[in-house]
Amino acid sequence: MRSLPLFHRISGQPVIVLGEGEAAVPKARLVERAGGRVISDLQRGIDEGARLAFVAHEDEARCEADALRLRGAGLLVNVVDKPDWCDFTTPSLLERDPVLIAVGTSGASAGLAKHLRLRLEALLPPSLGKLAQGLAEARGALRKVFPESAERRRALDAALGEGGVLDPLDSGSAERLGEWLAAGGEAAAPAVHEFTVVSDDPDDLTLRQARLLGMADAVIADPKVSEEVLVRARADAVRFALPYDGEMPAGLVVIVRRA
Repeated sequence: MRSLPLFHRISGQPVIVLGEGEAAVPKARLVERAGGRVISDLQRGIDEGARLAFVAHEDEARCEADALRLRGAGLLVNVVDKPDWCDFTTPSLLERDPVLIAVGTSGASAGLAKHLRLRLEALLPPSLGKLAQGLAEARGALRKVFPESAERRRALDAALGEGGVLDPLDSGSAERLGEWLAAGGEAAAPAVHEFTVVSDDPDDLTLRQARLLGMADAVIADPKVSEEVLVRARADAVRFALPYDGEMPAGLVVIVRRA
């Protein structure tokens, strides 16, 4: 079962959490950590305009009844330990405030999500949140240095990439942000990269191919290339089909052929 990952802003908003004990308490804590207001009464929560609800009763029939009532009122519902009854699932969270990384398996295995998150914990430096906050505060300066959005994106791609001056996995990157901006930054030059994929399975992409797709401003693809492969490109990347005889788009262009 596929899921659409979203970050839902609930600060100051009511969220219904029904139930008690080991199943309900962690959900209430999760809501509170995100700034939400926990409402333990179903009707009160509906009346106050809650949009999300967690149901964690020990009695299965009561869980099903409350879930149906909440859905009928237009809420999105999570029934603890019942993924088939859920409109949404809660991922395992890695926090480097304001960076929030969610690892989910669409309800398949909470244990797997947890251990993936623990591996990522060891990779990401504590300074990652400071880098994110610095980039947020530098938006105005970035627009002055790079007025064009495509140029700004290429500059950030070059700086944030592996080994770049702002490499997120380098604990000193946050300290270098100001110096990088003061020096005028450095945008990656427009470039065209071409490669051939060997199958319709995106897992067969090389690391380089996956990285180029993820950074591309425009993708020119053989019609035989599968959508599963092309979805690895940014959602806002411009797409064209081969054969292509128009003017080459600006920025980073990736031409993908199928073997």
